[in-house]
Amino acid sequence: MHKQNPNRRQFLTRSAALAAVSMTEPVLLPGARKATVDPAREWRQYGGDAGASRYSQLDQINASNVKRLKVAWVHHTEDASERPATTIECEPIVVDGIMYIQTAQLQTRALDAATGKPRWNFAAAAAGRRRGPGISRGVTYWQNPDDPKDQRIYAPNSERLHCLNAATGQLNPGFAQEGMLDLVKDYDPDRPPLSTRLSSPAVIYKDILICGGGVGEGPEPAAAGHIRGFDVRSGKRRWIFHTIPKPGEFGHDTWEGDSWKRAGGTNNWGGMSVDAKRGLVFASTGCPSFDYYGGDRKGMNLFANCVLALNAATGERVWHFQTTHHDVWDYDLPCQPSLVTIRHGGKRFDAVVQMSKMGLTFVFDRVKGKPVFPVEERPVPATDVPGDELWPTQPFPLKPPPVIRVDFTEDDVTNLSPEAKAEMLTIVRKSRYGRIYTPPSLEGTIVHPGFRGGVLWGGSSFDPKLNRVFVNSDESLNRLKLAPAPKDKPYRYTLAERSRLADAEGYPAIKPPWGYMTAIDMDSGSFAWRVVNGEFAELKARGIPKTGAYSVGGSIATAGGLVFLASTYDEKFRAFDSKSGEILWEFALPAAGYTNPCTYEVNGRQFVTIACGGGKGFSKPGDQFLTFSL
Repeated sequence: MHKQNPNRRQFLTRSAALAAVSMTEPVLLPGARKATVDPAREWRQYGGDAGASRYSQLDQINASNVKRLKVAWVHHTEDASERPATTIECEPIVVDGIMYIQTAQLQTRALDAATGKPRWNFAAAAAGRRRGPGISRGVTYWQNPDDPKDQRIYAPNSERLHCLNAATGQLNPGFAQEGMLDLVKDYDPDRPPLSTRLSSPAVIYKDILICGGGVGEGPEPAAAGHIRGFDVRSGKRRWIFHTIPKPGEFGHDTWEGDSWKRAGGTNNWGGMSVDAKRGLVFASTGCPSFDYYGGDRKGMNLFANCVLALNAATGERVWHFQTTHHDVWDYDLPCQPSLVTIRHGGKRFDAVVQMSKMGLTFVFDRVKGKPVFPVEERPVPATDVPGDELWPTQPFPLKPPPVIRVDFTEDDVTNLSPEAKAEMLTIVRKSRYGRIYTPPSLEGTIVHPGFRGGVLWGGSSFDPKLNRVFVNSDESLNRLKLAPAPKDKPYRYTLAERSRLADAEGYPAIKPPWGYMTAIDMDSGSFAWRVVNGEFAELKARGIPKTGAYSVGGSIATAGGLVFLASTYDEKFRAFDSKSGEILWEFALPAAGYTNPCTYEVNGRQFVTIACGGGKGFSKPGDQFLTFSL
């Protein structure tokens, strides 16, 4: 058991004490603490702002003084555990000097952002979960424009969304069912009530709360990933966008026969972004299920693997772009579309930047959806799995370059040692491998980029002064093998193997570097800089050059000329020079920070916070929110 979680009784006692604080001590409404707070100097939304630019105008901490950064305060959630394994993917938000977080066990908590002192705690019932609490990447704040005292926190908790009073942490009884919205109930009358989980924060446009969710990957039946808008006050559904179109809807003809009734997936699990000025909500979607065989859903399969622009008031489609047609590789779009204003071709205009598991960067004009850099459809290999028909081409941006390798040959097999190389070559040579989009097979296929990317849900950050997008990426190999399903199953194929390829020591089967941090110039579409990101101390001790490491989470950029990033399996928190990529500051965390940091100002002092949750099957679990300042 992790040392910060000595026993369950102590954890429950502390949680009860935290909850009691909110009910027995006078607590000011967040807005009453400092009415003149500039929202741009806090971190009020997931992604930093409604457009998920992950940029802060704060510059008190900058390239000249970041080396003096020290720990300002630490908050222990005291609910990390190894069984069930926990992590923390929460990106904190800060509103009027109050930080709102979710813990390893998905308790929702308010802290004083200057000191870390708890103000209230909300612990939801476990709802009969079998494999731990699930994951949440953060919460959503809303203030009622008609009643400034009505301030709320919307907190995801697997198949439910809780609406809490932002001052007390108590459920708001006027929302949905006594403050709890059941995300499965009345979801889709054409399907049974299958699991629909929310792992990324909802977004808000005016008085509409908009959310997607996570669903199963198959081959067992899975829900479709429809996107819904709810009344922010009452929780009543206002609209729904069917990501698997029904008869009469645009895109329905991209699903052969009645596959629209059976296929699942096509869900937004990486989060959304909002252009309030234009009344648009942007969502990125994942692949259809079954993830690795599409013979029972032939066609392009809209709106899977799409960047979607929807009318935020009605849910109607404005434009879309599909980044993978008829996906059988699990190439979800895993992160929020980033809404930024770029300089390109001698002018400034609003754009959408979408990172992908494939390591490809798609950039669009925000209004029309037209690619900023040319995208060409290239032929890709056909499948020989009986029953399936892959789409003959896939879209490739001509710029920017891929942030990882997108093809795989025997020359890419690990060279850490002769033994590791020989071991991996044996597996590779009995498998299909080659270009990106090499299809799954009955004999086994090497999938590269792998199922985790590329780029994951941490997405990218942006510096408007430098006109640069920053993104961390990594490389790993997977092996996938299909097999005929048992005769009593209602589907044709199942998974015989879905493995991460690593050598006997656990290192990736592909030749390093395994991880990068990259700055992309939005004018030229070229890399401004690219550096290897992360290392393994034991390999360094053996004289092996810096290899890079897996990373889970993402970065933020600041006006101080810095890019902050944790995320790596070496459990480090780093500040990069946004102009050069040089590491200016590095801190050894108590557990890995598998999330995005946030930065904010309280009483004229800038802070930077990272959640150290560890876990993910690669490192020890943790329970700390660690905050730094000068």
